[in-house]
Formats: sequence, structure tokens, C-alpha cells
Amino acid sequence: MFTIFSVFYVLIAASMIVLILLQRGAGADAGSGFGGGASATVFGARGSASFLTRATATLAALFFLVSLSMAIYLSHAGAPQKSSTVGLGVMAGAVKPPPAAAPAAVRAAAPVAGEVPRVALPTVPRVPAAPAAAKSSH
Repeated sequence: MFTIFSVFYVLIAASMIVLILLQRGAGADAGSGFGGGASATVFGARGSASFLTRATATLAALFFLVSLSMAIYLSHAGAPQKSSTVGLGVMAGAVKPPPAAAPAAVRAAAPVAGEVPRVALPTVPRVPAAPAAAKSSH
């Protein structure tokens, strides 16, 4: 049922976009009012509502009704939320995989809680001090 709502929703939205883009704006005839002589007013004589505006209004009403019916349908037939996963949104249904078993060598080398692991610092070879420069008299 939700799939049918979704298909109608997308079709109505696409149709509304096309109808709105096909319509002519109110300022489109403004140039003809200043010397074109074709219109009686600045924005042209607007007759009764044309087919495009009526169709757009009808699609807008259908869009609103489909949106409302989808919301009502999902509020009654939606998936129940588990109490432990409240607040996770789309991740509510995700299952956390069990942790993989660590190899024995890694477990043995792991420090105990509260213990700071010791790190061996690299040793730097000592460089002998430079011989003292002999004073030269000029």
C-alpha cells in the first residue's frame, strides 16, 4: 500500500513541476505595456484562470491529500519501535555484530585495566664533543 502511495506521490510532484514551469509569469508581459501597445495594462489583461493554473491547483490539492494519507497510514501501520532503540532513527533496526575473538598473543600483551604500558625508548648514540678550536693569533 505504501508503494502505491509513493508512486502517486512522485508522479504528482513531477507533474506539478512540469505544469509550474510551463506557466507564464505575471511579469512576462511587462515589456509590452511600455510601448508594445498590445496590452491594456502593465501586466496584460488576465482572463479567467487558464487550464494550467486549474490543473496546478488540482495537483497541489492531490499532493496535500496524498501526503496526509501517507502520514496517517504510516502512523497506524508503521513498524513498532523497540524501547531499547528509541532515538536511533534509521539505525534502530541495525544489529551489532558480536566482537571477534582476539588472538592469544594480543590478549597476553594487552595491559591490565589501570596499568600504564611500558614503552622502550630508542637509544641515541652519543656523539663525542668537538675538539676545542685552537686560538690563532693574527
